[in-house]
Amino acid sequence: MPTLKDQPQLADFQNYVTGLEQERGFSTQTTIDKCLLLGEEVGELFKAVRKSEGLLVDSNSNFPEIADELADIFIYLCAIANRKGIDLEEAFRSKEEKNKKRIWEII
Repeated sequence: MPTLKDQPQLADFQNYVTGLEQERGFSTQTTIDKCLLLGEEVGELFKAVRKSEGLLVDSNSNFPEIADELADIFIYLCAIANRKGIDLEEAFRSKEEKNKKRIWEII
């Protein structure tokens, strides 16, 4: 069973996801599989947020917890990045450098 060290870095989470996928038999899933599963989790997050914000919902539905859905989404993001050989920390930093140069305004 993979373990996650105390105070992990982003790369540690990516490595952990690799191990959990191997252990649970998910390592053969494709990037497309993971993207579709990610989409399902985003939908579950939206459902949880709707409930938490007091919007009308089907009372017969199962309502996930926002924290659980965010964790699932993070796992799938790590899995997709791993399949594509992307270091998420490096990608984040690179994207933020681009974002810093953008002009944000209401038009």
